[in-house]
Amino acid sequence: MSSDDISHDGLSHDGLVAPPGANLPALRGHNAALVLGLLRAAGGQGVSRRELAAHTGLTPQAVSKITARLRAEGLAAEAGRRASTGGKPATVLRLVPGARHAVGLHLDRDELVAVLADLTGAPVAVRRAPLAFEAGAGPVLDTAAREVAALRAEAGGPPVLGAGVACPGPLDHTAGVLHRVTGAPQWDGFPLRDALAERLGLPVVLDKDTNAAALGLARGMPSGAGSFGYLHLGTGLGAGLVLGGGLYRGPRTGAGEFGHQTVQWDGPRCGCGRRGCIEALCLAAVARGDLPGAAAVLGAGAANLVELLDIDRVLLGGRTVLENPDGFRTGVAEALGGQARARGRAAVPVALARGGAQVVADGAAELVLAPLFGARGVTVPR
Repeated sequence: MSSDDISHDGLSHDGLVAPPGANLPALRGHNAALVLGLLRAAGGQGVSRRELAAHTGLTPQAVSKITARLRAEGLAAEAGRRASTGGKPATVLRLVPGARHAVGLHLDRDELVAVLADLTGAPVAVRRAPLAFEAGAGPVLDTAAREVAALRAEAGGPPVLGAGVACPGPLDHTAGVLHRVTGAPQWDGFPLRDALAERLGLPVVLDKDTNAAALGLARGMPSGAGSFGYLHLGTGLGAGLVLGGGLYRGPRTGAGEFGHQTVQWDGPRCGCGRRGCIEALCLAAVARGDLPGAAAVLGAGAANLVELLDIDRVLLGGRTVLENPDGFRTGVAEALGGQARARGRAAVPVALARGGAQVVADGAAELVLAPLFGARGVTVPR
C-alpha cells in the first residue's frame, strides 16, 4: 500500500482506521477477505454493495473500491440487479468460483487422494493412487508430484492458489514438519511442507488429516452452529476439534490425538508404544470382525470427549466407519445416550460427516482457500 492509500486522519482508503504501527497491506487484505467471505456465503444469488457495507462495517466507498479490485482480478462479477423498493435497483455481485482453484492432498497410510477445488470448495477433479506412507519421503513425494501434475492437466491447467496437505500426525502445523508418526517414526523431523512446495511449485499448507477434515466440515455449517468433534476411524483413529467457531489445534498442533487416550491398562499394544489406547482397542475389534465392539469402544471415547469439552455434536468419518456407517453411528449414539441419562441431560447428537471418503482431501483444499475468505483457525500459505 502506498502513501496515497492513507488519508491524513489515519483512515485507509479501504475504510479501516489503522492502529499505530499496523501492517497496512495486511489490514487491506483483511477487508478484502471480509468481502470475499460474504460473496462466498451468498452463493449464486449474490449480494449488493449496500449489504456488503452493512455486514462488514466498511464505508460504501471502501466497499466500492474493494469490489472494483475483485472484479478486475476476476474474483467477482455482476449477477444482475435487485428489484427496486423505491430507489435505484441495486447491482448484485457474486463470487466467480472458477477464478482460482486449490489442491487438496490426503496422504493416508496406504492411499493418496487428490482433489482440485474451486473457490466455493467444490471439487472439480479427483484422483486416487496407492501410497506407502511408511516407505518414507522419496516415494511419497514422487507420488504426490505425479498425481498433482495429472490432476491439474486433467482440469485444463486452471490457476491454482496452493496445495493443502493432510496426513497422519503428530506434526507441527506452523513449521510444516512431521514428528514421530505412529508406525512411521522415520518421518520424525522431516520438513514435508517445504519439500512438497519445492516439488509442486506451489505454496503448501500442512496439517493433520483430522484437522483438515474438521475445517472443511465447519465451512458448511451455519454461523453459530456451535462446537463439534470429528472422529476419524480409518487406518488409525484421531479427532478434529472445532471450538468457539474456530479449528482448535493447540499451541503445538497436539490437540485431537484422540486415539491415544488409555482406557485399558492391560490392553493390546498400540503403535505408539503404550497399551490399551482406544485406537488399539478399536482396530483390534475391527480386525477380528467385531464391529459392534469397535463401535462401543469408539462410543466410550466420544463420551469422554463430550464430558471433557462439552461439545455440541459428534461427527463420524473415515473408511472403517464408512464400511459400517449405521453400526458405528448407532453404537456411538448409544454410548452418548447412556452418558446423558446418567447426567440427567439431553444426549449430544451424532451424525455421519458429509463428504464420505473425500472428507479429508476436501478439507485439505480448504486449508488453502479459507485464508482468502477470512476464516478462523487457518494460516496463509507461504
